[in-house]
Amino acid sequence: MKRVRFVGSSREDMSAFPASARLRAGHELFMLQAGREPSDWKPISGVGAGAREIRVRDETGAFRVIYVAKFADAIYVLHAFQKKVQKTSQMDIDLAERRYREAQALAKEASHGKDQ
Repeated sequence: MKRVRFVGSSREDMSAFPASARLRAGHELFMLQAGREPSDWKPISGVGAGAREIRVRDETGAFRVIYVAKFADAIYVLHAFQKKVQKTSQMDIDLAERRYREAQALAKEASHGKDQ
């Protein structure tokens, strides 16, 4: 089972979701770990190759978890936030893009550690 690695403040941001949204997002990440697709996701352009967002909606609002699962060592959670408008803000995309580059570096580091 692939492990989940949180980049930046994504763990704390997801922890701040209301309980029902946090549980759904956690379940969706577990499904990814088990090799299955989340129940509601879409590719998210502008972040990086293989980046996707899990979409969670409940009575408290809409929440998003942007992740990348294409690296061999882990599933990287790049950003978690409450969505307040229909289009994802450029600020959220930019933050996820910066963290994507950080995840690439972490994945490269992890693969080099296995070579030694």
